[in-house]
Amino acid sequence: MTKARGKLPFTTNSNQPPRPMNSNKPTRRTFIGGVSATAAGLGTFSRVRGQDGSANDKLVVAVMGMGRGGALAQSFHGLPNVEVSMVCDVDRKRSDSAAKSLGPKVQSVTDFRRILDRPDIDILVIATCNHWHAPAAILGCAAGKHIYVEKPCSHNPHEGELLMQASRKHERLVQHGTQRRSWPKIVEGIRRLREEKVIGRVYRADCFYTNRRGSIGKGKAAAPPAHLDYDLWQGPAPRRPYRDNILHYNWHWLWHWGNGELGNNGVHFLDVARWGMGVDYPTRVNYAGGRYRYEDDQESPDTSDVTLEFGDKGQISWRATSCSPFQSAESGTFVTFTGESGSMVIRNQGYVLYDGSGKEVEREDGPGGNDLHTGNLVDAIRKGSPLACDAETGHVSSLLCHLGNISHRVDRLMKCDPGAGGQIVGDQDAMGYWKRQYEPGWEPTV
Repeated sequence: MTKARGKLPFTTNSNQPPRPMNSNKPTRRTFIGGVSATAAGLGTFSRVRGQDGSANDKLVVAVMGMGRGGALAQSFHGLPNVEVSMVCDVDRKRSDSAAKSLGPKVQSVTDFRRILDRPDIDILVIATCNHWHAPAAILGCAAGKHIYVEKPCSHNPHEGELLMQASRKHERLVQHGTQRRSWPKIVEGIRRLREEKVIGRVYRADCFYTNRRGSIGKGKAAAPPAHLDYDLWQGPAPRRPYRDNILHYNWHWLWHWGNGELGNNGVHFLDVARWGMGVDYPTRVNYAGGRYRYEDDQESPDTSDVTLEFGDKGQISWRATSCSPFQSAESGTFVTFTGESGSMVIRNQGYVLYDGSGKEVEREDGPGGNDLHTGNLVDAIRKGSPLACDAETGHVSSLLCHLGNISHRVDRLMKCDPGAGGQIVGDQDAMGYWKRQYEPGWEPTV
């Protein structure tokens, strides 16, 4: 058996069925011992391989989840002296196809334990389903990998807290996939809001989202396809029978694995909104909305108005229609900031500035895409330059989405304590959603 590094929820011999953490072999103690030895060999951030400021040190990347992960693999693959050596998906067809597109030297695997076992891999990219984001990132940190994790970085608030702890404990960089944090003209616009006060004191941010998603229908019980490891796909989530309308995307709309549209796309908007306003944890959260367009298996709303209040610092709203055949008047508008003397609209890859009368006074646009954000992580590893969106930043932005969803699920306005990491005050039912139930033996720990 290959010796594991990290607190794995199962053995590292992929020729056998996955084994939970609480099984007899290997023990949790042996995993902890493996982690300690690995950490001692890697040392602190300043002495991590490839972090001497030289671009001549090749960084080796593995990508887990070959939906969104396919684009991220191509992005890392195109960076100077960065090599994608392994791609992973529980669907063998997707993994093999991605490897083929990247070149003959790229290995295709279905079991991400193979990534954790590779000491030469520097970066683990996680673009799986949401319920795997934090557990895989935590295991990756423990195995000595730097992390690029797609949004949201967690399935629930508790997992985000664990991810921050794992990043600090194992001294690993964690980049959250809200890539606008790396787009130069958006960075410039936010800087002008906060430092130059170009529209005075900012007290409100409005986010707008529209899409034309169709119905997911009524799923039928079926046997998983032969090329899919459905047990490993479920991973930390309590087991549920396979249905033919879950994979590879509709899990987003089922609370057991996903976080609805708010966690799927809303996190991008709320991240920019709170960034521009300079706020973190809210004082009050309310979600108004529901599933109105179709009668199908989708559990999360397709229409919503979410309001987050930040005491005397102001308010953020998110208005979304996911299944509308019509585009709203705000289509193309990402976030609108309202200040005492004007407004700023974040649009496309830049911003538009308006004066107090609504007259456009300045328009800026610039580059965007994945490469700037993946490149930022590579520079942070090699040069020690600032990370655009670290574990804490990603957690807080994801938490806003989780709090909104919790408000919807308990069907009421919630009060939160900013001094206690945004925890919900005086509502035990709501706090019951702070953490999920896990498949026995699969609960992530740090």
